[in-house]
Amino acid sequence: MRLPLPQFATGDRAPNYIAEVIETSTTEFWAQCLEPDDLSFPVMPAFGSWVKSVDEESGNQVYAVVYYATTMPIDSIHRARALGLSLQDLREQQPQIFAMLKTEFRAAIVGFERPPEARSPQRFYQYLPPRPPQIHQAVYHCDPETIVAFSEQLDFLRTLLQVNGAPVEALTAAAIREVYQLRKADREWLVKAGRTLSVLLKDDYDRLKVVLSQIHP
Repeated sequence: MRLPLPQFATGDRAPNYIAEVIETSTTEFWAQCLEPDDLSFPVMPAFGSWVKSVDEESGNQVYAVVYYATTMPIDSIHRARALGLSLQDLREQQPQIFAMLKTEFRAAIVGFERPPEARSPQRFYQYLPPRPPQIHQAVYHCDPETIVAFSEQLDFLRTLLQVNGAPVEALTAAAIREVYQLRKADREWLVKAGRTLSVLLKDDYDRLKVVLSQIHP
């Protein structure tokens, strides 16, 4: 059974600090969202949204895309049951319920950024880093400027199309939609992404059609 994370005052952490790594592997990490101070559920990151953590040994910033999220009881033996109450009624009558639930998500690693002191000629690398984030590392929402810079190259689309255990067509489309919005409807970038997909899926027209049908500029 996973225990709740130790919580600190919201004012002590950055506003985009949303979770903590609780499982990690070469290709992805699992994170538990930090609990809010009020009686509400932790904010579940959106499907296809971008997050980052750090490999403390190398200083690499590791970038990932959320592909699965869940809210469940902390006690893995007993399931939650329907109570027939609104959220406001729960806050008034059963406030302890919020402390008995946890929100977690999985994120597929799509690349990394070396620390400034590395003096690398390239800032972003769109392949798996030497190591993923360690257990208990903080997880942050990526700021828009970073996502825009990272998405100048489109090799991350190949990674998303190969994520195991995920609806990869929907995931790829969701990631593209978010980048497109952050790029303020950059039509040229969207066309470039579509052309990249057509190359990656040139032998599978049906999958290409599914991805493109879920991108709504």
